[in-house]
Amino acid sequence: MKPEAQMATISVPDLPKEGYEALDVFIATTVANESVLIQVLHKAQNIFGYLPREVQLYIGRKLNVSGAKVFGVVSFYSYFTTRPVGKHVINICTGTACYVKGIEPVFDKFKEVLEIGNGETSKDELFTLKDIRCVGACGLAPVVVIGEKVYGHVKIEDVPGIIETYRKAAENED
Repeated sequence: MKPEAQMATISVPDLPKEGYEALDVFIATTVANESVLIQVLHKAQNIFGYLPREVQLYIGRKLNVSGAKVFGVVSFYSYFTTRPVGKHVINICTGTACYVKGIEPVFDKFKEVLEIGNGETSKDELFTLKDIRCVGACGLAPVVVIGEKVYGHVKIEDVPGIIETYRKAAENED
């Protein structure tokens, strides 16, 4: 699996007009130039959930920044994504401490249970699995972060229970 920055950006020509309108309102509160590019990208990702090609080009036009420059920023920062993500992003720390403490088989178990690879989203669109380099919680290694929840000292046998917690929560929301 290629890193996010090396994956093709998805093209979605029929995004909701309301999203662009909300983005315009936000941009109108800024100086509308390159200096606010990261702020505008954050807002756009909050609105659309990700940054498809059309949104990147739209932002470039609004801020008078080249599409290449916008994509360069999007692909540089791991926070930004050019693909739709699930309701819960499962970040697997692959930093040195987590690697030494055995994150690799834990990561493999997440892939197996969710039936997806790194950077992919589950069929039910509930989970996206991503590797990240370090979460700064080395004392808890191996670490998995889902949303704001940090799971420390994760073992292979913990994985099904972690996933089931989120699946049950999703069922209760329906």
